[in-house]
Amino acid sequence: MLEILYRDEHLIAINKPSGLLVHKSFYAGEADTYAIQELRKQIGQKVYPVHRLDRKTSGVLLFTLDKETLRKMSTQFEEKMVKKRYIAILRGWAKEEETIDYDLINENEVKQNAITYYRRLQTSEIDLPFLKHQTSRYCLVEAIPQTGRFHQLRKHFKHILHPILGCRKHGCNKQNKLWLQTFGINKMTLHAHQLIFNHPISNEKMIVNATIDDEFKRVGDILKLDLSAYS
Repeated sequence: MLEILYRDEHLIAINKPSGLLVHKSFYAGEADTYAIQELRKQIGQKVYPVHRLDRKTSGVLLFTLDKETLRKMSTQFEEKMVKKRYIAILRGWAKEEETIDYDLINENEVKQNAITYYRRLQTSEIDLPFLKHQTSRYCLVEAIPQTGRFHQLRKHFKHILHPILGCRKHGCNKQNKLWLQTFGINKMTLHAHQLIFNHPISNEKMIVNATIDDEFKRVGDILKLDLSAYS
């Protein structure tokens, strides 16, 4: 059963688990289950996804229950009226805050402007030898994308040489292998913890939060990070 975070006659939001595709996609490949199908079965009616999360990304995923509400919510996303907040664990200690303005190439080989603001929340250093270093450093950041490009956060953090822990395609595979061998963990530590928008019917300010899963908590425990605000 999918965790429902909010529901009324127009909207429904879930806490999408890591590993679940939102819907069929040429770029993501095939799967046995999809969020859109599972949610339709669970509530017994059609749902329309407003945005998407990567397969390995967990967190707040918003759907509408009718096409008119979908149109209104899509307009909010297009006009950048929706704020998406993510948390991620990065390799190394990133800057205290930074705006990454770095163009990305999309699936059709088209260059697109992409902007991400992030701020560092906590740092960690553990006794885990890696290459020439006797310890390993990590940090917890909150990221707020100003644009919504494919794999934007994963690509942007790779660009600044602080890849997301557990990300395979745009991460550090040597670090990922080290975590799998040492701790039995291969989770990508990227979670959409909050979505802020105006209700498309009432115009009420909506803040929807999603808690992290047990595997994310386990990574936090190893690194002695305080994740209580997201649990």
